[in-house]
Amino acid sequence: MDIKNVSLKQDNSSLDIYQSSTDEKLPGIVIIGGGSYKQLKERDTERVALTFATQAFQAYVVNYPVLENKSYAGAKTAVEQSFDYIVSHADDLQVDVDKLGIIGFSAGGQLAADYGNEANTHAKFVMLGYPVIKPTLDEKMGIKSTDVSKTVTPNTPPTFVWGSINDGLTPFLDHIHVYAEALAKNKVPFEVHEFGTGNHGIALANKWTAIVNGDRGDKHMSRWFRLGLEWLAEVVGVK
Repeated sequence: MDIKNVSLKQDNSSLDIYQSSTDEKLPGIVIIGGGSYKQLKERDTERVALTFATQAFQAYVVNYPVLENKSYAGAKTAVEQSFDYIVSHADDLQVDVDKLGIIGFSAGGQLAADYGNEANTHAKFVMLGYPVIKPTLDEKMGIKSTDVSKTVTPNTPPTFVWGSINDGLTPFLDHIHVYAEALAKNKVPFEVHEFGTGNHGIALANKWTAIVNGDRGDKHMSRWFRLGLEWLAEVVGVK
C-alpha cells in the first residue's frame, strides 16, 4: 500500500491517500472524521481507512481546518477539493469514480451529509455515523453550520446511517430521526440502524479503534460496518 499526503488549496487542509496497487479500479471511500473541530480523531480516520482498504476500497482521509483555523465553510471546501482531486486523478489513483462515496462521523457526518446533498456532488453513496445534523452544537464547537436535513433533495445519494439510543450528544430524535424523515420525504434510498447499545464517538466500535479510544467499544454496535458493506453491495451495487 502506498500512503501519501497531498495539500489542498483550502488553507490548513490536506488529503491522506491510502492506495492499494491493483490490476483494476476499486471503489473509493472518502473519510471525514469527527472531534468537534478540536482535532481529527485517529479512531475515525486512519483506522477506518485501513479497515476499508482490507475490503478492497481505495481510501482517503480529509484533514480539514480545526482548532484556531476551524471553519465550517473551510471544512466544506476541503471536502469538495478532496473529491475534485480524486476524480481528476482517478486513473493514477486506480479508483472507480462511479463507486466513490463518503463516510463521516459526528461533526464529520454533518460535512459528509452536506457534501452528499450538493447539486454537483461526486459522491455515489453516503454513510453517516452518529452524525450531527442540526446546528445544535454550533456554540459548543465554535462554528456556524448548516441544518443538513433541510438540504436533502431527491438527488441525494443512497444513505446509510447508524447511531446509538444512548447518545446524549446527538440524540436520535434531534438528529438521525429528522434526517431519515428528510430522506424519506425525498424518496432517497436509505437505511438506519439505531443500536440499543454503544454510544457516541466509538468509530468502528471494535478493539481496533477501542485501543486508541480509551478502550471504548461495543461488540453489538460494531456490526454497523458489516451491515454497511452488505448495504453497499445489495442496495448501491458497490462490492
